[in-house]
Parts: sequence; structure tokens; C-alpha cells
Amino acid sequence: MKISSKSEFILYVENQAKSTEFYTQLFQMEPILNVPGMSEFQLNETTKLGLMPNLGIQKILQDKTPDPALGNGIPRCELYLFVENLEEAFENAMNCGAKLISPMEERSWGDRVCYFADLDGHIIAFAKSLNS
Repeated sequence: MKISSKSEFILYVENQAKSTEFYTQLFQMEPILNVPGMSEFQLNETTKLGLMPNLGIQKILQDKTPDPALGNGIPRCELYLFVENLEEAFENAMNCGAKLISPMEERSWGDRVCYFADLDGHIIAFAKSLNS
């Protein structure tokens, strides 16, 4: 399978408005789409992050999977984002109210990384490669 160079990752959230406000502050950018049922942030030329309310995705999933709302607060994914200025990203996340999970550290895989949780428990890692 060949995956297109354009990708979007969608997080299921309890409160779309609060999560959109959180990510607006965290990413220091406005969403490119913010309508009932979906907010989207253009992270770079080829990648978007979407925020969809639990109720919206539950209508699509119906009874075929557990209700995503049952997982609120439980880490269900990790966004691993390489940033130009790790210290700035760390301070901004702290100021936005992200929950610090692990401070900036050099990791065995060659990156300096810090970990946070968003309002729904999704993990956000900000990273800087030590090899570049």
C-alpha cells in the first residue's frame, strides 16, 4: 500500500469547543476549519489534526465498537511532533494548561522529548532530534 503524502489524524474529544481552544493556544494557530462536528489544524504542508466530538463519531461507529466517550481521560493515542524550538514548545504547553507527563529528556532513540496530556488524556510529545 502506498499512502498519500497528505494525512490527517483525528482525535475524538469530549468537548470540541474547549479542545479547539486548547489546541489553538498549544499550536499558536487558528483552525482552518471549525464547524459543528469537526475542527482542523494544518500542522504543516501535508498533515492536519482534526478534532471530532465523541458524539459525532459514535453516530458513525454505531454499536460496532465501544463508545469512545468511555475512554475519556485514558491515553488512547500519542501525537509525536518534531518542533524547531523545544524549549518554547515546552513553556507554551505549560502555559496552555497541558498536563506535564514527562519533562524534556534525551531519550535512547536519539531525540530530546517532553510529554504532555491534553484535556481528554491524549498524549502529546514535542521532540527535537539530537542527530540534526
